[in-house]
Amino acid sequence: MKIVTETLLSGELKQMAVATFGNLVKAVVDVDREIIAVDAELHSDLEALLLEDGSKQKNLWGINLYPEIQGDDFVEFDSMINMRPSQGNRSRGIENEEMRKKIIEIVAKRIK
Repeated sequence: MKIVTETLLSGELKQMAVATFGNLVKAVVDVDREIIAVDAELHSDLEALLLEDGSKQKNLWGINLYPEIQGDDFVEFDSMINMRPSQGNRSRGIENEEMRKKIIEIVAKRIK
């Protein structure tokens, strides 16, 4: 597991994918601190890592990254940690369009 506070190269992301699921890397984005935790079997492990690092749970959203895919399908909004009725999110996806846009911006900033 790794917290990306600067930049993660796409080649590194591809290596992580091959070592775990083959085609994807699980990630959790802190939308407040604009950092990403990557490379674990479960989004909840990444969430715990960020919480230990000072993140607030309300700012953490789980995604999957597909390093071999370009464009809109590079990021998939699907994680059990996203189910938050108290924040108006009742699914494993991220229902708020603005939040999805912010996550995509953070991913683009951190992964090159």
